[in-house]
Amino acid sequence: MRLYGDPVLRRKAKPLAATDLLTVPGFQPQTVREVADAMLETMFEQRGVGLAAPQIGLPVRLFVAVEYADDEEEHEGQDKPLRSRVLREYVMLNPVIRPLNKKKDRSYQEGCLSIPGIYEEGVARARQVRIDYTDLEGQPRSLEAEDYLARVFQHELDHLDGVLFLDRLPDDVTSDHRAELLKIQQAAKTYLTELTAWEKRTH
Repeated sequence: MRLYGDPVLRRKAKPLAATDLLTVPGFQPQTVREVADAMLETMFEQRGVGLAAPQIGLPVRLFVAVEYADDEEEHEGQDKPLRSRVLREYVMLNPVIRPLNKKKDRSYQEGCLSIPGIYEEGVARARQVRIDYTDLEGQPRSLEAEDYLARVFQHELDHLDGVLFLDRLPDDVTSDHRAELLKIQQAAKTYLTELTAWEKRTH
């Protein structure tokens, strides 16, 4: 998991095709489907609802997301596998989002697996969106989403453009978390140092 402070989280991701072979840093080349499966597993391990490719070090326009049968908070601290509550999984290549409702909603609390432990309300998101994307078979798809799921899709699409949810909040919100963010940045730096050392040993 790439953390706040890692440069890959600020890069604009590139389009990809369903037939591409992808190389996640630290791993052998994999198909898009294999990467998507691994992303879903990582997301479940971290108890998340979405994960974008840049968050695992891949600057490509791919994200995964899920709908759960009930509220994650109701099972906080329990060992019940998240997979047992999945209603639907989404794997989206080259997603494009269009708002269907001009009204913005700020009521949901957002967090991010790349910024662990920090949650804030106030991020303005479109309440209803249409999302066009390519599936794992290379076929064009589209769907409409509203409220929380629409927010998840918009959050993940932001990752593909190098935008984090804290960027959409006033500067003083980020300042309030300065100490926590510095710790996360240090963890990101340590990981990148270890990854570089591993790549030198293996190549």
